[in-house]
Amino acid sequence: MLSPSGLKSLGHDVLTARSLGLSRADDSELLLAASREGRIFVTRDRDFGGLIFVEQKGSGVIYLRVEPATINAVHAELEAVLTRYTEEQLRKAFVVVEPHRHRFRHLPQ
Repeated sequence: MLSPSGLKSLGHDVLTARSLGLSRADDSELLLAASREGRIFVTRDRDFGGLIFVEQKGSGVIYLRVEPATINAVHAELEAVLTRYTEEQLRKAFVVVEPHRHRFRHLPQ
């Protein structure tokens, strides 16, 4: 399973909402914190698409579309996404990661 420690073992700089004292923050606050830090936000919460495209809050988001039976396939695809795209590309995109595929969408400028 690709947990925060798993991402760290692959060489990624990872912070969790909990480590920032934001475990009870609302979604907008989380996106703004990630944006301020220049980070890509990884989530399993589908509400972030609306915040990014409708309210134009935050920056890059990777949405993991996971069901219990597909977690390993989704995490494998996440690894592929993190290898295929640069951090700069991911900071300007909304990426939906599903089992064995992903959709990359550029954010509005």
